[in-house]
Amino acid sequence: MTCGDYVRHMANGPFMTDIQELRRRARQHIEEGAMTEGYKVDRTQAVKLLNEALATEIVCVLRYKRHYYAATGLSSEGVKAEFLQHANEEQQHADQISERITQLGGEPNLNPEGMLSRSHSEYVEGDSLVDMIKEDLVAERIAIESYSEMVRFFGDGDPTSRRMLEEILAKEEEHANDMADLLRRVDGKP
Repeated sequence: MTCGDYVRHMANGPFMTDIQELRRRARQHIEEGAMTEGYKVDRTQAVKLLNEALATEIVCVLRYKRHYYAATGLSSEGVKAEFLQHANEEQQHADQISERITQLGGEPNLNPEGMLSRSHSEYVEGDSLVDMIKEDLVAERIAIESYSEMVRFFGDGDPTSRRMLEEILAKEEEHANDMADLLRRVDGKP
């Protein structure tokens, strides 16, 4: 089988695109970087959703940091460590989302004005350690629902964003479990 025969075979077989056609298309619109004709999601909507996720992560970073510095009492040391760890992980999520937004040709919206209106979660300080844990748990539950919907939105049309969000979603589920465990330990209720 010659190289040309192989390419024709592949075009009709398991590989969907003729190699020469693939090469030709790759040279078109090279200024768009990673964005090729194969991208199947509305980029404007994708960037909007990812900027909402970015705002959500930033609000979570700020809330967890506030709780880290405000937590007091006999039970607070272990809880504070958890707050700080979660704040750092939420910052990593924000960085990942910002990077993906730029890959899609958008701009991460880091403007503090309107951050709370773009965020899916709220910034609630809480008056006690138990209140702080509850507010963080509520925010994690909101993130879980939001990211689950975003994963469905991106689906097969943008597998890169979908996988990133699935990884973040798994971490948010872990955070929710951590907060539920802390709440039981600090509040003493099953």
